[in-house]
Amino acid sequence: MSQTQIYWYQNQFLPKDEVRISPEDRGYYFGDGAYEVIRVYHGKLFEADAHYDRLVRTAEAIHMTLPLSKQELLDGLNELVKRNQVQEGTVYLQYTRGIAPRAHSFPQGAEPVLMAYAGDLKRPLAAMENGIRTVTMDDIRWLRCDLKTLNLLANTMAKQHALSQGADDVILHRQGTVTECSASNAAIVKNGRIITHPANHLILHGITRMVMLRLAERLGIPAEERPFTLDELQAADEVFITGTTVEVTPVVSVDGLPVSGGQPGPVTRRLQEAFSEAIRS
Repeated sequence: MSQTQIYWYQNQFLPKDEVRISPEDRGYYFGDGAYEVIRVYHGKLFEADAHYDRLVRTAEAIHMTLPLSKQELLDGLNELVKRNQVQEGTVYLQYTRGIAPRAHSFPQGAEPVLMAYAGDLKRPLAAMENGIRTVTMDDIRWLRCDLKTLNLLANTMAKQHALSQGADDVILHRQGTVTECSASNAAIVKNGRIITHPANHLILHGITRMVMLRLAERLGIPAEERPFTLDELQAADEVFITGTTVEVTPVVSVDGLPVSGGQPGPVTRRLQEAFSEAIRS
């Protein structure tokens, strides 16, 4: 990565220290906006089209018009990666509804504000090799978890709860039905079959989750998208999570109880190998 981090702010490439964000930005007041985190492998954006489609879906659902075309946005993000000399890392981008005096109603005439940056981030090889520990927790988030908005307080509280319990992450549930994790999707394996919550309003429609299901089909591993319970989670042969920064990471304990003998399972390993191959191609 370059020594001076370059941001993309309102169609200008600026050193981080020169970015000036208004205190009346609605993202600051209300978390009123949408965002994406895109992986960079070998200097290239991974699954950029899918991330763009999800960004548009979120923007449309919250009645926000994106000012740039798909090509303009992706060209800008690729230029951002190039200027920051990122080979392995992430791009974070967000749109807020714009700058206006504080009021709950949508402002008339406000233009969305774009901010993006790129930075180095290594693959989580240790966690992928050894697995992570999780605890379960009530899912207290709102009912549009499929929208990738800036409202993440419940997610951060969930992550902090896990850390306070000596775990790495949480597995969330609504009245005993597992949804997902603080910033990733969850899946179990039972009798060689992958089970993951359907992509409805209760979970984020994860890009890595999508890739995982595609790889499972290619590998001939049966997969089922349906709700599953905490009891099924505890009885699973394997548990793993998927996400942009975690890729496919095994879970080796849930609430202090070992999963798969405390070791990553064979289906998870096959998916990891296939994912590693996919990002090399």
